[in-house]
Amino acid sequence: MKFHVEKDVFADAVSWTAKSLPSRPSVPVLAGCRLEVTEGRLTISGFDYEISTRVSIDVTGEEPGTALVSGKLLAEIVKALPGKPVEFTVDGPHAELVCGSARFTLPTMPIEDYPSLPSLPEPVGTIDPAEFARAVGQTAVAAGKDETLPTMTGVQVELTDGQISFLATDRYRMAIRDSSWEPAGSDLNVHVLVPAKALSDTARTFAGLPGPVTLAADPENPTMVGFIAGGRQTTSRVLDGQLPPLRSLVSGSYRTTLRVNTSELIEVAKRVALVGDRTSPIRLTFDEGGLVVEAGGAEDAKASESMDCLLEGEAGKVAFNPTYLLDGLGAIDSPVAAFQMNEAGKAVVLAGEAAPEAEEDEQDKYNGYIYMLQPLRWEG
Repeated sequence: MKFHVEKDVFADAVSWTAKSLPSRPSVPVLAGCRLEVTEGRLTISGFDYEISTRVSIDVTGEEPGTALVSGKLLAEIVKALPGKPVEFTVDGPHAELVCGSARFTLPTMPIEDYPSLPSLPEPVGTIDPAEFARAVGQTAVAAGKDETLPTMTGVQVELTDGQISFLATDRYRMAIRDSSWEPAGSDLNVHVLVPAKALSDTARTFAGLPGPVTLAADPENPTMVGFIAGGRQTTSRVLDGQLPPLRSLVSGSYRTTLRVNTSELIEVAKRVALVGDRTSPIRLTFDEGGLVVEAGGAEDAKASESMDCLLEGEAGKVAFNPTYLLDGLGAIDSPVAAFQMNEAGKAVVLAGEAAPEAEEDEQDKYNGYIYMLQPLRWEG
């Protein structure tokens, strides 16, 4: 096997594939990148039995063939090369990489031991890359990290001919985002629970690629989901089970709505949180006169700061886990944060709104997303 390729194009393709490779593979060959040259194209693949990646790039001076080399090592080498064309040759148990006066020899891995990559399911629709990245980012933040509860570590993607929805929860908070997309057909109704990390990594890398992101899934047996954009494609296994009916937890009306400047509250919350640890609650006390943000830590360390607010409904107080609160404020991505509440101790909905002086169509940017979090018990 032999090919010539531009260094930056090669580095970008190898780096993207290597990111998804396991750091501690169950078998050594899973740490490899599979390189295949055919008809002027180089396809670089990776697979760990859960996630597969493929990217194809143009090459010249090619001799067809297939090889398997360490993905992480290849990515590090190519990244460090000078900005000159790369010549890659495989001869038996070794691969040789030449770029200018730089020359590297690295061992190949047994290609016959490498598993067959999964076939891509059928396309079911497309979504704008930026919208896809935003929707996934807003919901994955609420997914759980506890591997003993695998269902909670996923983002549920609901595909219908009306909209695409993303839902996640770790039992203490939840996020729901409804987005528009272009379904491939009518009467579509597919729900897949995708590992949050895999989905987040895919959405981030696809965000800057040209053209729409194509989603692929088997409506009859959705055990795998695929994503295609800009000459790249990735597949992920689907987690077993489904999330609880999260939408049923959202109330149709609220007795109290507290509106604050989002960026200002983020800054204030980070400042007062300095006196506590990661789990010390941030307490909000609010009335028509304004909002007071407080926190307390060990050895009587305390902090408080006041800020303006708009209150509809009853004065009150509420406390939150600081990480969960800041995650939600960052996820709504809007000038105004609206805390919607009913009785004390019940879950609070955090939604984004446009600034009061904004045009009506500006508000549409923030519709379709809610972040709900369970308040902490007020101490003191």
